[in-house]
Amino acid sequence: MNLSNRIRICFVTGSRADYGLLSGLMKLFKIDKKYDLQIIVTGSHLSKSHGLTYKDLLKDKFKINKKINLYIDKRKNEDISKEISLAIEQFSISLKKLKPDLIILLGDRYEIFSACCSAFINQITTVHLHGGELSRGSMDDTFRHAITKMSQFHFVSNKKYAQRVRQLGEDPKNIFIVGGFGVDIINNSKLLEKEKLEKKLKLKFKKKNVLVTYHPETEKSKNNRKIFNEILNALKDLKNTNIIFTRANADKDGKMINKMIDSFVSKNKSKSYVYSSMGYVNYLSTLKYVDICIGNSSSGLLEVPTFKKFTLNIGDRQTDRLKASSVIDIQPNSKQILKKINDIYNEKFSNLLKKSINPYGKGGASKKTYKIIKKLDIKNNFAKKFFDLKYEKKNSINRIK
Repeated sequence: MNLSNRIRICFVTGSRADYGLLSGLMKLFKIDKKYDLQIIVTGSHLSKSHGLTYKDLLKDKFKINKKINLYIDKRKNEDISKEISLAIEQFSISLKKLKPDLIILLGDRYEIFSACCSAFINQITTVHLHGGELSRGSMDDTFRHAITKMSQFHFVSNKKYAQRVRQLGEDPKNIFIVGGFGVDIINNSKLLEKEKLEKKLKLKFKKKNVLVTYHPETEKSKNNRKIFNEILNALKDLKNTNIIFTRANADKDGKMINKMIDSFVSKNKSKSYVYSSMGYVNYLSTLKYVDICIGNSSSGLLEVPTFKKFTLNIGDRQTDRLKASSVIDIQPNSKQILKKINDIYNEKFSNLLKKSINPYGKGGASKKTYKIIKKLDIKNNFAKKFFDLKYEKKNSINRIK
């Protein structure tokens, strides 16, 4: 096929987390000769303290067209507004050079919001993945809904989220329920055997193992030091248990939390480990061998239930998101956290896992989305109108099986 006739499709990724979710869809467009795949990396991908995870894309043999560095390692807590300003400017410059026909964005980060602003200003049709969700304890809610309003097509993980996108005034014909992309990563990844994983991570699994992934709550009133201290106080009392930390993200107070993790690990070397970035295969493989995921990462809701493992979801960051019965909500109180961990190790309690079902589906979101995008009229759908609920006669949101 003549290269000049290819449809230019641009993916933006800002972290290891969203790249893991996007990678399956990216691979499908990479091998399709009708498309010219473009990739922009930004955010924590380019941060040394977060593991320079843009290298994961290179290992997967993706070509990176543009790096937009927001200098996260040098940032002070109050500089996120400056980063957004810088990002919008840099995305606009990059998009004018790349001239994509379609841009694909996932989630709710401020980096992704910046990319969406630039795409909207430059009148580039936008696909938004995982819209309609709620996470009350962070600013991400507002960014996510703003991205929805600037996007033309919406691929959501659940019927409830489709209804919320519809409530925001989006055309039901442009909303597609495809399931969660996190399940796809698990189904499409060749997970490591325990011995190989231990060698790669330089650890030895014990009889009991927990994975801790905690990110700052970004509501103004939150005291992240106090919250995370409650978690650490519970963890230090665990006996004969490996405690495996992944570092916090680049949100405000993330650096503070990482320093607290480092201090804890240095005082508990016999039972604790910390990783800036495991890579998604190592991370998913670790989920296979731990007993509990502790913290407030969306992974605890999207992916952990598929492994039939418990998630101890602490605080408000994931409040109002759909949760499997294996996800246990708890406030940051060290005594309650420790009690609940001990409860989980009780055999009668662990039997509850057998009935747990992941509300984000059984997989296939990437293939469903790929097939739908190929049929979309992306060149004539930039302009849209607000669909008021009271004027709509029938809700015709697409459910993809």
